[in-house]
Amino acid sequence: MFGEVLTATVTPFDSDGAVDYDRYGELCSFLVENGSDGVVVNGTTGEAPTLSDEERLGLLRTALEAVGDRATVIAGTGTYSTEHSVHLTQQAHEAGAHGFLVVTPYYNKPPPRGIVAHFEAVAAASDRPVVVYNIPGRVVINIEPETMAQLAEIPNVTAVKQANADIEQARRIVKLGLDLYAGDDNIVHPFLELGGKGGVCVHSHIVGPRVKEMINRFRAGDTEDARRIDEELAPAYELLSVVTGPIQIKAALNMLGHDVGGLRLPLVEATDEEQAQIRDCLERLKLLEPARA
Repeated sequence: MFGEVLTATVTPFDSDGAVDYDRYGELCSFLVENGSDGVVVNGTTGEAPTLSDEERLGLLRTALEAVGDRATVIAGTGTYSTEHSVHLTQQAHEAGAHGFLVVTPYYNKPPPRGIVAHFEAVAAASDRPVVVYNIPGRVVINIEPETMAQLAEIPNVTAVKQANADIEQARRIVKLGLDLYAGDDNIVHPFLELGGKGGVCVHSHIVGPRVKEMINRFRAGDTEDARRIDEELAPAYELLSVVTGPIQIKAALNMLGHDVGGLRLPLVEATDEEQAQIRDCLERLKLLEPARA
């Protein structure tokens, strides 16, 4: 429904720290022309916690205008407040988003029945598809299989972005009839082998065509080639582990000439050592010429 390669986009800022909508439109177009079937707006990679509702809406409208009918546009509308999440979902619906990425409520640690009630309320704000975003590493709690089964009963909950490498949990998501998307870039290939659709990716900012090629080869039955590409992408996975996202991917994009600016506090710029590690990864991916001694 959404595609196979969905890029969770960064939010470009200008020198004053304001959202640079023109550069964001250019970035979305670039991504769609380089392997992305869709873009995710206002996710963690987009520094959503530091964006105002007005900025979120502006970014969504910019993405929709930039990609037209060439790709899907999914709005991140989940927060730890159900009321605010419902508001953001209604706002994104009215703007024309094709679907919504809704993260498990973070910080306040609701019990399973609270998670279910939260998603029921958010999903009721629109008739368009909702992607459940399960990322226990950031929100502390994991959506257990029994809870996921209850979420699957909500009519417009159609997919899961699973940032959890537990293969058995991923397999159970597929058995529930939900579309499975890898939430960590290094598990896109393993999830394909389970019947997954693809990934909501960050590395596709810089290696989008290769990610798309890997999935195409897998779909065509050329599993050896798909595995080879996955192995060749190892430096991209390593890059994402250098420092918290989106610090690392913004540094990489800026090195590659995509001026996406800096970050909003509490995120900070990559250190010189981190920059060197990121550059090394880009060189091994053959995206940058090796620096001369």
